[in-house]
Amino acid sequence: MTRIAMLGTGLIGSSYTQALHAGRSRDRVQLVYSRSPENAAAFAAKWGVDRWTANLDDAIGDDSTDAVIIALPNDLHERAVMAAAKAGKAVLCTKPLGRSSAEALRMLRAVEAAGVFHGYLEDLVYPPKTLKGLQSVQAGDLGRILWVRSRETHPGPHSDWFWNQQRAGGGAIIDLGCHCIEIARAFIGKDIRPVEVVCWGDTQVHPIEAEDHAIGMVRYENGAIGQFEVSWAFRGGMDLRDEVAGTEGTLWLNHWLRTGMEMYSAKDSAQCTTEKSERSGGWMFPVGDEVAALGYNTMFTDMLDAMDQGRQPSETFYDGYVVNAIVDASYRSIQSKRWETIDLPIWRGR
Repeated sequence: MTRIAMLGTGLIGSSYTQALHAGRSRDRVQLVYSRSPENAAAFAAKWGVDRWTANLDDAIGDDSTDAVIIALPNDLHERAVMAAAKAGKAVLCTKPLGRSSAEALRMLRAVEAAGVFHGYLEDLVYPPKTLKGLQSVQAGDLGRILWVRSRETHPGPHSDWFWNQQRAGGGAIIDLGCHCIEIARAFIGKDIRPVEVVCWGDTQVHPIEAEDHAIGMVRYENGAIGQFEVSWAFRGGMDLRDEVAGTEGTLWLNHWLRTGMEMYSAKDSAQCTTEKSERSGGWMFPVGDEVAALGYNTMFTDMLDAMDQGRQPSETFYDGYVVNAIVDASYRSIQSKRWETIDLPIWRGR
């Protein structure tokens, strides 16, 4: 049994806890932190968590827990990781790891210097369909991978801090593009070095400083291309799709808008509205188990099994650092309007 301190009571903290407590799981969130005592208490009551606190340092340093899960806004990740490393705690951090590759690299160095277990909670490489597709790609069923296109679009985030460029580190690219970038890395091969990026991004709809729409291409050392399409301006719910093209085959994945279940209701439905849905009536595309479909269950199985077995999980802080470096180059490309080199002072692939 892993005893967990959950930092954050927003959508991600709730989704993580729901996945961790699913079925007959022996792993439990035993302590929850929010800067709001009211939110912490309400979260604890809803999810059956024994204790709560409004003190971040107390939550991280608590002696009765084994691991810390960071489900906080991006500007708080580094502080929480540094405190967890100092306390000798295993630490799992939501995406993106940092607001920049410099932040991510400091966090990577801190956990490695402390010798603590660390996992990067990139859920969208863990959905069952994605894992099945990765098995086929790794078995050579598609031949040499030439191109991966990953798309995540929806009408915009839930919390106000996402709109604050300083707190978030950017806009739709750092929020959604980090998913798409890591999905492409997984299919192309995480040992293949990403070398340069060209990217367009702009603010098309929302009155914010950061981009609400972007398209980018990442070129890898073996010639493969990873393409990401992200938007906070897409109407009609959340669109999660991946396409993989190889010399011997093609793979298409549609995770959300076409789920195999379609329903029409002339009334408002509280049961069939999925994350980022804009309506609760009319034609809807329900998801049978949202946290499972988004990969949370299999992600935590990998993370916590890795802790028990003394091995690294599939996604570590190193992966988060590489993603941040690609995101940084994407933002530079938007400004320069040209291909930008990806700066990776630490590279552990081929």
